[in-house]
Amino acid sequence: MRGTEPVNRTALAPMTADVDKLEVVPGFAHEAIEGWIPTLASDEDLRSALEKAFDYRGDITITRRDGSKVEGYVFDRRTDRRTGATLQDSAVRILPKDSNTKLTIPYSEIAALAFTGRDTAAGKSWEAWMKKYWEKKAAGETGIALEPEALE
Repeated sequence: MRGTEPVNRTALAPMTADVDKLEVVPGFAHEAIEGWIPTLASDEDLRSALEKAFDYRGDITITRRDGSKVEGYVFDRRTDRRTGATLQDSAVRILPKDSNTKLTIPYSEIAALAFTGRDTAAGKSWEAWMKKYWEKKAAGETGIALEPEALE
């Protein structure tokens, strides 16, 4: 082949027939957990709640076994279920609301968890953004653009 042969489009048709379907993927639906206080009856309950806290886009409040509380944003967690990591070996990392110091809290020190902060991304999906844009456009507004909203 020299690169000058004509392309056999019939042979390519099966490979390109579903391109439009490939570009439309269903979105991820986030649970409405703002304000939720999970019951931590078992180790698995705690692990599950902390996974949701990691995916949450707002602040949470952790109550430690000693009664102290930390409110902030969970930005990391360290656990490996495949190796059978214990609660003592697993930890959540949080950026406290009132400090720039990153804290590491072992799962074994957590007595309670509450999703206390506002979910900053709730209702701000791409679809909601586009709907708002098209409503403005249909209303005859001019000079509109797709710009991010202020977080606070």
